[in-house]
Amino acid sequence: MADEVRVSDESVEEAGEAIHLPGPSYQPAVLALGATLAVSGIVIFPAMAAIGIVIVLVTLWMWIRDTRRDVRELPLEQD
Repeated sequence: MADEVRVSDESVEEAGEAIHLPGPSYQPAVLALGATLAVSGIVIFPAMAAIGIVIVLVTLWMWIRDTRRDVRELPLEQD
């Protein structure tokens, strides 16, 4: 039989650093939609490709802006 290992709460240390996870976002789905329109618009209808490229560029700009804001709000590392 396997030996049981018991750990008391006193011997457990907290993690050394906090994990940051970004919040939920619609931007990946909109970016995929814009890329799909851009690629399929090249074959089907050039105006659709232009609309897709605009959607991709605007969504990328918004995503990068939001990510920079999130990173700026993170606490500074303290040693």
